[in-house]
Amino acid sequence: QVQLVESGGGLVQAGGSLRLFCAASGSVLSINGMGWYRQAPGKQRELVAVFTSVGSIDYADFAKGRFTVSRDNAKNTMYLQMNSLKPEDTAVYYCNAEGYSNSLKRFASWGQGTQVTVSS
Repeated sequence: QVQLVESGGGLVQAGGSLRLFCAASGSVLSINGMGWYRQAPGKQRELVAVFTSVGSIDYADFAKGRFTVSRDNAKNTMYLQMNSLKPEDTAVYYCNAEGYSNSLKRFASWGQGTQVTVSS
């Protein structure tokens, strides 16, 4: 079983920055895709940024130029640096990963989410 844990959320003023952290643990053999999503109250979960299985990075339009995703494959960790935050960035941010466990079974896991609140 593979678990994902996020951290780094919090309350920040508009224009500020936050750095989110996601760590995968458990019986991880390999991680193919890994990404960040968010869900604001009353809205559907949406993509923020994702590492694709072919190694490229896709950003949502709202994230381009403000957010940067990075990854440490050796440690099965991922970061999301968020700059120039806006009140509309307020949401619960979730980490997602998919790959193979040590038992060679495919997994797709979500973290519990970390709250990001941007005040105006």
